[in-house]
Amino acid sequence: MISVIIPTLNAAARLSLCLEALVAPAVDGLVKEVIIVDGGSKDETIKIADGFGAKILTAPPGRGGQLAIGAAAAKGGWLLFLHADTVLDDGWASAATIHMRDHENAAGVFTLAFDAKTAPARFVSAGAMIRTRIFKLPYGDQGLLVSRKFYDAVGGYQSMPLFEDVDIVRRIVKQGGRRAMRVLDAVATTSAERYEKLGYAACVFRNVSLIIRYHAGADPEKLAAAYR
Repeated sequence: MISVIIPTLNAAARLSLCLEALVAPAVDGLVKEVIIVDGGSKDETIKIADGFGAKILTAPPGRGGQLAIGAAAAKGGWLLFLHADTVLDDGWASAATIHMRDHENAAGVFTLAFDAKTAPARFVSAGAMIRTRIFKLPYGDQGLLVSRKFYDAVGGYQSMPLFEDVDIVRRIVKQGGRRAMRVLDAVATTSAERYEKLGYAACVFRNVSLIIRYHAGADPEKLAAAYR
């Protein structure tokens, strides 16, 4: 069964949608538990999570550390890491079940889509999938499904101010090769708010610049400050 781990910080706007996609698989017995690791929300995040029956933990803000704390508390044999503004489509449980049956030593991510149905949004999501399939470099808003055994083998999430998703994916591929990163046959729709606010071209340019600096060994704290 799956433990779903969701880091939150003032995530009330879309958390209900994220959690609603987990209800039916929980009723069917696929989802064992949903763990919310909150970094100090001041909005209705905790109330919403409690209303869905999620287990609520608290941690210092920082997605990497929050994910690590959630994983440490999880009881499922499989771990699904989700962002609070990501909504899985109706087919996700079937896709996850197929992955879990045959790929204990591989991680699965979902096909990225944005909730803004515009040409720039489709272009950026298509680019993200090219990056995922060719370079084996998905980001956290695509979710990450991995067995507890393989998660522990690669060392899990690290407490990092930014690029905790890139860090763990690099270790997954290093541990298991390119076949250890699979794209599941289901869609994860994430919020386009940041892109809509800053502009798609500006966001893409910033993200590419930051990832280049990260691979060049730049200070993660400085990268996180630039990202914010």
